[in-house]
Amino acid sequence: MIRKALIPDAKAIQKLLMDYSRDGLMLPRSLSEIYENIRDFYVFDEQGTVLGTVCLSICWEDLAEVRSLAVAESASGRGIGRSLVEVCLEEARELGLRRVFALTYKPGFFAKIGFREIEKSELPHKIWGDCLKCAKFPDCDEIAVCIDL
Repeated sequence: MIRKALIPDAKAIQKLLMDYSRDGLMLPRSLSEIYENIRDFYVFDEQGTVLGTVCLSICWEDLAEVRSLAVAESASGRGIGRSLVEVCLEEARELGLRRVFALTYKPGFFAKIGFREIEKSELPHKIWGDCLKCAKFPDCDEIAVCIDL
């Protein structure tokens, strides 16, 4: 079941994100960052166990980012990641956003949902907001993808 994250989910969310960040697949997020942004997170909860998470982060009046998408390795291949992204897209539509993007190492995953590759230069709010703080900047090897709603 996909639901909005709750405060007690924060540690499970961080564990999922850390599993991916150790492999260099995403940036780590501190527990305090997760608590500060808990209202932006969704989780896939199966009988009290968080098996997946995603965050919809609003960047500007017409732009949001799907970030912190992580699914437990034991639950991979079950469509959890796709379902989490689709919930974010549904919320983005409800909020009146026109465009959602992600930075990813798996553009094929997002292409199956309708995202297309774009140049990072099309995302100035992201570049000047978060990317400047990243250790990989300016040599980021993630691929930018977006979907118009």
